[in-house]
Parts: sequence; structure tokens; C-alpha cells
Amino acid sequence: MAFELETKRLSLGPLGPADAPWHLELMGEREGGTTRTLDEAKGRLIELQASAAANGIGFLTVRRRSDGAPLGYCGLLIGRATLGEPEIAYELLRRYHGQGYATEAARAVLAAATATGRRRLWSTVRTWNAPSLRVLAKLGFRRDHSETDGRGELLYLVRDLR
Repeated sequence: MAFELETKRLSLGPLGPADAPWHLELMGEREGGTTRTLDEAKGRLIELQASAAANGIGFLTVRRRSDGAPLGYCGLLIGRATLGEPEIAYELLRRYHGQGYATEAARAVLAAATATGRRRLWSTVRTWNAPSLRVLAKLGFRRDHSETDGRGELLYLVRDLR
């Protein structure tokens, strides 16, 4: 997968340790506050960077082209899927929600995944996450199945690429 992508409003590039400050903020938003340190965030990003180098897929930092502001990340992961049919994932800082950035970034990653010859992408989303479900619907994902675990219902969505 290409690790440098551009859209009309966004540039996407490799996620790395320099992204730790905003990534720590993002984790805090997700977790309702975090006790993680900046060094722990850097360590996690180094792990993700190594995984991307080994697998040829990974997360990209999403930046606004107009000012270079980091908005969040978007990319592919093996997750609950496979390298041949990976999952697409994205997460933005809350102040950037509702502006179409997630859809725009995910569309660019979808195109990059298609260019690799992959036939399908997956996404797993909790049923309460209506904004992510809307993004995936705009991208043509459809519900495949669901499962329930200790955190509730998890939807598996799929998108054929060819």
C-alpha cells in the first residue's frame, strides 16, 4: 500500500513517534482520559511503524494540507481480518469530527488498497458508533455479520474492491 497519499484537503503519511503528542490526546478522548505517558505513546507508535514496515500496510497520519494540522489516523490493519483482506480503520480528534475528513481519508486509503490488487476490505465497528457506520456506508461497505462479546455487539462490514 502507498504510504504517502493526498486528497483535495488532506495529506496522509506514515504514522511515527513524532505523532505521539496528538496520538496521546486521541487515546485520552477514546478512553475517557488516559494514564499513559508520552513515552508509552511513542513506544506504541514505534510498534505500529515496525508492523507497517513488515506487513506493507499500516496507519497513516491524516493532516490538513492547508496548515499541516494532524487530525488523526487512517489506514489498514490485519486486526480481525487477514493481510490479503485487511480491515480499514480511522480515528480523528473530536474537534475534527463532522467535517468529512474521515470519509475523505478513508476513500484515499480504499483507493490505495484497490491499487494493490486486493479484492476485499473489512471493517469492524461497534453498533453504537453511528458516525463510523455512516462513513462506511458512504464508502460502499455492507453488513456481513455480527458477534457479541463482553463489550456488546460488533458489526463486521465488508467492501468488494473489484
